[in-house]
Amino acid sequence: MNPVELAASRLLQARRERQAQPAPVLPDAAAAYAAQARVAAALGWFDDAPPRHWKSGGPSREAVATHAPLPPAGVWTSPAQAGAWPFRLRGIEAEVALRLREPVDAGRAAALDLEGARALVDAMCVSIEIVDSRWAEGLQAAALARLADLQSHGALVLGPWVAFDAARDWSTQSCEVRIGAQPVQRFRGTHSMADPAFVLPAWLRHATRDGAVVAAGTVVTTGTWCGLPMASAGDAVEVIFDGIGSAAVQL
Repeated sequence: MNPVELAASRLLQARRERQAQPAPVLPDAAAAYAAQARVAAALGWFDDAPPRHWKSGGPSREAVATHAPLPPAGVWTSPAQAGAWPFRLRGIEAEVALRLREPVDAGRAAALDLEGARALVDAMCVSIEIVDSRWAEGLQAAALARLADLQSHGALVLGPWVAFDAARDWSTQSCEVRIGAQPVQRFRGTHSMADPAFVLPAWLRHATRDGAVVAAGTVVTTGTWCGLPMASAGDAVEVIFDGIGSAAVQL
């Protein structure tokens, strides 16, 4: 069994049996993305339509961004109830999600710069990504194995949409994270790329690389502002971004 088949087989087994599997060794990002696609096809997440929700991001502007299409069953509107969801881990990422105003094809994506990408966004919202893993090694699995596993995606909670402000000064943006009885955590200007829209050109080029068209209304969540604090079953989680809104989930 080649590495892509092995990764997809183990991920499918982990999802179907709710039992973590050992992470395989993958040779490159192309193999990880191929494993993503095999799992999505086997589970019928998107049928013949392009995904409508994605995650995209990276540790810095200089790093290669990574991307994952998100299963629709795990995308919820705030306030969400997630107590019955089969999480193994419950990492919390406070994020801002962006929504496209119009469709984007490969030709348009190839020519995008940051200013042009911002012009494609019609709305934003506070989002909570709940990080999980199908690998026995959890978040200590190799980077390419985590990428194959939808970059350790568990579920996504979306707050109310508000108009996108292309001129917003993200360096002054503050957010607050509340997790159960833990002390409130506060952050300011802590997005790894200094602007959530920075992920858009790379994400759109990735999403259209096989000739797909990213539809108007497609949503991408753009990376954590708070690192990855861990929650527990039963915790109430709330994330608040000043001037944008909030999102909440009961784990």
